[in-house]
Amino acid sequence: MRDPYEVLGVQRGASAAAIKSAYRKLAKKHHPDANKNDPKAAARFSEVNAANEIIGDEAKRKQFDRGEIDAEGKPRFQGFPGGDSRARGRASPGGGFETFSFRTSGGPGGGFEGGAGFEDILKSMFGGAGGPRGGATAFDDSPFGMDLDLSVNMAVSLEESVKGGEKRVRLPTGKELNVKIPAGVVPGQQIRLKGQGETAPGHPPGDLLITISIAPHPFFKVDGSDLRVDLPITLYEAVLGAKVRAPTLGGAVDLSIPKNTSSGRTFRLKGRGLPKAGGGSGDLYFTTRIMLPDGNDADLEALMQKWRADHPYNPRSDLG
Repeated sequence: MRDPYEVLGVQRGASAAAIKSAYRKLAKKHHPDANKNDPKAAARFSEVNAANEIIGDEAKRKQFDRGEIDAEGKPRFQGFPGGDSRARGRASPGGGFETFSFRTSGGPGGGFEGGAGFEDILKSMFGGAGGPRGGATAFDDSPFGMDLDLSVNMAVSLEESVKGGEKRVRLPTGKELNVKIPAGVVPGQQIRLKGQGETAPGHPPGDLLITISIAPHPFFKVDGSDLRVDLPITLYEAVLGAKVRAPTLGGAVDLSIPKNTSSGRTFRLKGRGLPKAGGGSGDLYFTTRIMLPDGNDADLEALMQKWRADHPYNPRSDLG
């Protein structure tokens, strides 16, 4: 993945508010629902969400800036435990690390390619003995099991978490896979792909473990199995009542706004939230926000002045 600062179009010294603003603009611009005829919109939307997962989170941003995690949120290689310089990878021209490889030993002196014997590596890592025996693959007789599983994180959109879909994931090895996302996934859920992990001679391949996170939505807020959204309405819609278009995960609907609706009033659409683990779905809540027109409006000001003179009232009378 590209540098998250580059993806969101912000400088490395940008404030948290600037990053949040940039993310919201790009998320709305590239949201799949707004680009149904653009097959690449979903990939751009996913990239924007993944970038925000890194630098939109204060702790992860600091880790990324210090070089502790990469652009996908995965820890960067810091060397083997024990401080043995012989067991550390060499910096590659690309800024990463060269991968040491293990070979079949021809006798007691065989071992680790790259300078240190395998027995020495085990001692520096675990403080014990355990070198390879003659004629055996280096790991075959080791008392320590090999962990060949790969773990990656995948951010999915709220819509993908509900409906399912397919996404392409890039592994640390550089390999790319299409992954089917089951409908109803939740944050922290893992998808296991058998045999798609790392490989080593004499061992079955490991598995790929994909941990799901749900990217923040431009306007839906998740509240358990419920969804909440602020619904902007005009002053005249609040006073006179109206039918307004309101978003749901299944498409926009017409919502009736009664006459004399105050800002902050909440309306519920039953069963339009997220699937529940035991069956059924949560609800969708709309909270009205009265929005005045941009700029100064002389006619509106004159109307309000007349209204203030003829119909004074105090909505804060209960506050003392």
